[in-house]
Amino acid sequence: MAESKDQPGTGRHTRRISSILVTQPKPTNDVSPYFSIAEKYGIKVDFREFIEVQPVSYKDFRKEKVNIAEHTAVIFTSRNAVDHFFRICQEAKIEMPAEMKYFCISEQTANYLQKYIVLRKRKLFVGQRTAADLFEVIRKHKGEKFLYPCSDIRKDDIPEFMRANSFKFTEAVIYRTVASDLSDLSDVKYDCIAFFSPSGISSLFINFPDFEQNGTRIAAFGPTTAKAVVDAGLELDIEAPQPNAPSMTGAIEAYIRLHHGADAPKEKKQSK
Repeated sequence: MAESKDQPGTGRHTRRISSILVTQPKPTNDVSPYFSIAEKYGIKVDFREFIEVQPVSYKDFRKEKVNIAEHTAVIFTSRNAVDHFFRICQEAKIEMPAEMKYFCISEQTANYLQKYIVLRKRKLFVGQRTAADLFEVIRKHKGEKFLYPCSDIRKDDIPEFMRANSFKFTEAVIYRTVASDLSDLSDVKYDCIAFFSPSGISSLFINFPDFEQNGTRIAAFGPTTAKAVVDAGLELDIEAPQPNAPSMTGAIEAYIRLHHGADAPKEKKQSK
């Protein structure tokens, strides 16, 4: 990927952002806040997944010797985990018992469960947003035998918490996270790239090992992603969430207003 280069005598923060690459799938509707930013500030916004999810086959899952039926609770941290867990259950011809308990990291993940189960008939427990929020809920269910379906690349917080507190706990890898092929972006440059996971940073350097930041602004969502940016030798310009900007789009817009002036939308209007 080509980097955005500073002009002589200027820093990258003084250069207006005219293009953003969001390392996530393109929104399926037209009400995304990214589209609002594009319209409001006259910015080109592209979407491209930097990582791909590959299923673990049922044959390989069996090699883990995980008995799903002997567990009484399941921890879900993402939609991918939900999809691939129920895929494995379907291939194994396992039907979830009514008394199974589900612990979801967020309301969004919990709502997604409706794709596979009727929520009002199930025992559902939901955290606010982070794993730490969910821990407070899990503490009240010491007697359960937990199953944690996850990717081969995952955070250590949940396994460490479960072991430190002596919970009955099994981790099961049901999908893998791999770098996407981004070779078609080799000659494309963006003023800002927004990342949402450490895997996205890894994918950047797998595809472009000689990438240099120069004038490109780097945005990161979440502390682990921010750490991955710094560990990769990049400078973090935009970090979310923040107290005044809980979303990535909010953080990007706050950066634009701080460095390019609060009247940026008016300038766009006058340029028509």
